[in-house]
Amino acid sequence: MIHRVLEEKLKEYPITGAIDQENVLQELVQQYVLAGLARAGFFSSGQAVFHGGTCLRIVYGMNRFSEDLDFFLKRPDPDFRWERYLAAAVKDAAREGFRFSALDKSGEAGAVKKAMIRVGSIGQFPPMDLPFERDLRKLIKVKLEIDVNPPSGSSYETRYLAFPVTAALTTQSLASGFAMKIGAMLGRTYTKGRDWYDFIWYVNKRTVPDLALLSHALDQQGPWAGQKIEIDAGWVEASLRKKITEIDWAVVRRDVERFLPLREQESLKSWGRDLFLQYLGVLMEGVRS
Repeated sequence: MIHRVLEEKLKEYPITGAIDQENVLQELVQQYVLAGLARAGFFSSGQAVFHGGTCLRIVYGMNRFSEDLDFFLKRPDPDFRWERYLAAAVKDAAREGFRFSALDKSGEAGAVKKAMIRVGSIGQFPPMDLPFERDLRKLIKVKLEIDVNPPSGSSYETRYLAFPVTAALTTQSLASGFAMKIGAMLGRTYTKGRDWYDFIWYVNKRTVPDLALLSHALDQQGPWAGQKIEIDAGWVEASLRKKITEIDWAVVRRDVERFLPLREQESLKSWGRDLFLQYLGVLMEGVRS
């Protein structure tokens, strides 16, 4: 029975509160969706690449939870549609005991094609013996986004999903992912605290971002789009330093808090300009070496 499988999987998580529990249930659904996409040929066809925060969490072991499944195409294709992959994922989940419903938004304008998969409310989730009470009205849904015209120059890896089945995923390399993350951090018109958690994670991994890919990303969209600016170590350092000194760190902490396990939220008290300038220094040592 599906609820027994899920209960066994839940034991692997150190759940310390209701928010942790909610994030774990969301992540289990994400993994079922990924498995369904993989078995539908989404990655083996050679076109789709998994990246972003959920990729770092599920594939590379980052400690924060994430909401969405983000992908991009290896080759631009404005005619990409989610339809057949969603249908396969819904059918695949049904064989496992999940009742998914899907909404394809591929017809909307823009380079990012969106879709949504819903389990319904938590009350409709397979019954399990959980340590914390649940708001049975709360919806469990996974948003999927794929960039059909990504910046050129990413490198890729093959990684394997272990749950609910072994499945091969094509993922963006950490060097490419860090470059895209820095591009997002510098180009956003709003502050996203999860970006800065990821920044610390990449630096702790001693990841050196691919500056050529960063250049392509900044030239494609954002405040430097079309300007063909020269991206080097000095430019990256100056731009990140400026961003770090201007940020409202209280906003950053609030944004990321609910995505962290309870035991890690205490560390947010140290988040501020001095901490991130120190991490910037560590990053630049790697970039210049």
